[in-house]
Amino acid sequence: MKEDFLHYLWQFKKFDILNLHTVKGEKIEIINSGQYLQQAGPDFFNAQLTIGNQKWAGNVEIHLKSSDWYIHNHENDSAYDNVVLHVVWEHDTEVYRKDNTEIPVLQLKDFTDRAAVDNYRMLTTPKTWIYCEKELASINSFVMSNWKDRLFFERLERKSKPILELAAEVTNDWEAVLFCFLAKNFGLNTNGEVFYKLAKSIPFAVIRKEAFEAENLEALFMGRAGLLKADKQDVYFKDLKTRFDYIIHKHRLPEVYLDELQFFKLRPNNFPTIRLSQLAQLYHLHQNLFSKLIEANTLQEIYDLFTLQVSEYWKTHYQFDKESTKKRKALSSAFIDLLIINTIVPFKFAYNRYIGKETDDEVLDLLTVLKPEKNAVIDKFRFYKVAVESAFDSQALLQLKKKYCDHKKCMQCALGLELIKS
Repeated sequence: MKEDFLHYLWQFKKFDILNLHTVKGEKIEIINSGQYLQQAGPDFFNAQLTIGNQKWAGNVEIHLKSSDWYIHNHENDSAYDNVVLHVVWEHDTEVYRKDNTEIPVLQLKDFTDRAAVDNYRMLTTPKTWIYCEKELASINSFVMSNWKDRLFFERLERKSKPILELAAEVTNDWEAVLFCFLAKNFGLNTNGEVFYKLAKSIPFAVIRKEAFEAENLEALFMGRAGLLKADKQDVYFKDLKTRFDYIIHKHRLPEVYLDELQFFKLRPNNFPTIRLSQLAQLYHLHQNLFSKLIEANTLQEIYDLFTLQVSEYWKTHYQFDKESTKKRKALSSAFIDLLIINTIVPFKFAYNRYIGKETDDEVLDLLTVLKPEKNAVIDKFRFYKVAVESAFDSQALLQLKKKYCDHKKCMQCALGLELIKS
């Protein structure tokens, strides 16, 4: 058993509140169980209780055992001086305040319905994947739908936070911020962080000035990524290297040191050379990309903005000096979908929060018509009969798995609470 289950019992009064008494027989009446703030200090603040004939206003601390008070060194912490009731599952020792007065103790196991405890233990019995895997299909659809809404916006808030932080760092140059996060997503999981650092190392004013020639942007990106350091015989390589040296000198850009880009185990279409060429084409074609994306309200409008392919050289190459069969190497619809999910929707959300505009319906409309991601987590939810019909569903379920299931936060999860009650 974990303390969060006891927090749940106390917060929602899931025990016999009419016959409560301390381990010493004093009657307890709960007027207000207190605020569950989940921060440093006692578990519940500003509770109001009657213990015996005395009315108390103060804090409530909850432990599995009374002796945990001393294990956690609460006797030496002034934040616990105002604890008026110690709620425990099992009472094994008396606890005293600094002034040597004894703190009343409620032994919760004496008043808790056995069915609630059995449900909790059944829920938290280790399974093959997550605790509630076998019960997922039985959860009320209304509860599941409401919880998905909450999870989706939790995930969106988390994704928007670094966007807003970078916007503040660059004095709200939103075009520059978009460039950095698009670059990160063009790099995918393997090279995303290197692409992000590369983008941050280039003042966006330089991108604006050099965007009139796609080759200039390509040279800048590939040179910055360290792809132009080797001595190649290829004419195009030498042209890019000359352009890069000139741009660096022209704009007085300092040298940067980035981790080496990875090609190993990537599909050729995801090679960093191809993704950097596509990124260069994107910013060559669209001088005010951020404004265009903010104004785009449909998936088709967004798809149109990302209808592009690599430069001529990369249609017949994946790496320098290695010619291959000619292919357009346009951005796939699946790749654009990932950009929408991971960059464009969080950007719309973050920017509209910044200007004080609510956009919940707008982002929901985009993702409810977009196909869900394909990954092992979503496959598992489907295996356990959870409906995944759109990117909205898949984003909500990824938040559930990574922020609740993986951390065993069943008592902070609406599904876990529903299963405890059922």
